[in-house]
Amino acid sequence: METTPRRAAIIGGGITGLSAAYYLKKQMEADGVPYQITIYEKSDSFGGKIKTLHRDGFVIERGPDSFLARKPAIVELARELGLEDCLTGTNPNAKKTYILSGGKLHRMPPGLMLGIPTQLGPFMRTGLLSAKGKARAALDLVLPKRTSPEDESLGSFLERRLGREVLSQIAEPLLAGIYAGDTYALSLKGTFPQFHSIEQKHRSLILGMMKNRKEGGEESRTLPEAAKNTTFLTFKDGLETIVHGLIDALDNVRFVKGCGISSVTPSREGYRLVREDGEADETDGVIVTLPAYAMAGVLEDAASEAAAELRAIEHVSVANVVLAFDESDLKEKLDGSGFVVSRGEERFITACTWTSVKWLHTAPHGKVLLRCYVGRSGDDRWMHMTEDEVIRAVRKDLKETMGLSAEPLFTEMTPLMRSMPQYPVGHLERIKRVRAELASGLPGVLATGAAFYGVGLPDCIRQGKETGLELAKKLKASSTSGG
Repeated sequence: METTPRRAAIIGGGITGLSAAYYLKKQMEADGVPYQITIYEKSDSFGGKIKTLHRDGFVIERGPDSFLARKPAIVELARELGLEDCLTGTNPNAKKTYILSGGKLHRMPPGLMLGIPTQLGPFMRTGLLSAKGKARAALDLVLPKRTSPEDESLGSFLERRLGREVLSQIAEPLLAGIYAGDTYALSLKGTFPQFHSIEQKHRSLILGMMKNRKEGGEESRTLPEAAKNTTFLTFKDGLETIVHGLIDALDNVRFVKGCGISSVTPSREGYRLVREDGEADETDGVIVTLPAYAMAGVLEDAASEAAAELRAIEHVSVANVVLAFDESDLKEKLDGSGFVVSRGEERFITACTWTSVKWLHTAPHGKVLLRCYVGRSGDDRWMHMTEDEVIRAVRKDLKETMGLSAEPLFTEMTPLMRSMPQYPVGHLERIKRVRAELASGLPGVLATGAAFYGVGLPDCIRQGKETGLELAKKLKASSTSGG
């Protein structure tokens, strides 16, 4: 009878790595296969970009601040970890969102889903578009679908279906911000594959989105109460809640922090991990969840072509600036969740979330919390400025867009260097090539993460789960074969 534990190494202790470890552990236990799991993390903490700061009664997210409620992976994980009751949705009285265009804040037309109109009345009344732009968008209702199976850019797709004006005034500031990218460079199939599917199934993007919206009610029945009637979710005490929940659930897993891995190569016993401190460990299976550029360095010796593909993935650096105010400092009461900025505005900030209005748990009574975003593809001005200069530039934009000139109670700036992997046209084919080389040359080494199939928290958790289950299957097979 096999009693030697199967050894697994997770390289990277962000949300993808922790999720991979959780589902690997869970499956190994279900299969009755003894195991040893080690998570290696180069920094001194786990959770990756998820960082929650509690200050003066405020709940401040330094990295991501929420996630899409309609993507089930993170909600399912929260349920498994007993954290479902910790979830919270956005303020139901802050449904308005604005777009800064022509120097003015315009209310986003009600009924938009991912920038696509699903209610024609409000869309036709919006001041964001000219009559010509609205007429061009309406052509989507009669235009034929594209028959080529080839990938295309998100920008060319939206311009083809809805016209350039809808793209630049509504869709681009909403969608490109998710990737901090250029819509004309981003892959349609890599970023919003549902748009491609809707066009193929329904021909019209607008009609297809309308149909999907109507059918969404059935899906919501499986969601927890907090996830119903809200687009975004977070945790009442901050996103680190799910990080702590995962760490607690990984009670018999070995955590090694402050320990980077420089290479993974095949060995007689399985795979050899050379650590940056010069030590080496042996393992039977590996999951690499690092950023693509770091992953390339780890795989260089054993999978040079995959490493070259990964190294070619560009990453954009962004930052967020949080500012706290007394409510009395604002000239007008905030009545929505914030605003996004069209590229044509040439502002320093790309968006501003009225955090304490959107999320009621984030600020004490009588206080206001704002979060501004800077940096995107083609605009790295902030990287050549001091923190004080960045904050002054952010405050200048807030004064000119919101009339907010008061001195903040405090500010917090978080640089997120090379944090936004770009998904250019052909991205999915690149990832297939990476995985094909690993499968042929390093079958026990799996790679996944934000640079692969989605950058949001639910996407990272889903990818971690899929990879953890895949490695569990491989380790079970090697266990029963005596390998």
